[in-house]
Amino acid sequence: MVRIRLRRVGSKHQPSFRLVAIDREAPRDGRFLELLGQYNPRTEPATILVEEARVFHWLSQGAQPSESVARLLSQVGTLARYDRLKKGENLETLVAEAGQAQVARVVSPLTRRVAKASGKSKKAKAALAAAAAEAPKAE
Repeated sequence: MVRIRLRRVGSKHQPSFRLVAIDREAPRDGRFLELLGQYNPRTEPATILVEEARVFHWLSQGAQPSESVARLLSQVGTLARYDRLKKGENLETLVAEAGQAQVARVVSPLTRRVAKASGKSKKAKAALAAAAAEAPKAE
């Protein structure tokens, strides 16, 4: 059985993931059948790139998305477009719509999120205070 799931890439403490079609018994970072997209949770908002035509192909062949991939695909609207494809809409129209939606998403090139100070370190508190001071004040 084929699954669509995440494959971890990136160095230690800097994870990013690839969406891949992979055999169910294969290890997390083992051999895969096809690369279907990328996911970077370190950007704000998270970067999600999906090759929708290939995802539609694998879903139509019976591939099952993992829970995390299903959440990502529904977040970008791929699963809703796949339901419309099953109901008879044109594939090219849906892929073009997905391309427009991907361009419309705002993605910051920064890969560092502002640290939340939990009272454990002075450095984290200082970084949070500096970020709050730089942010424009809403009046």
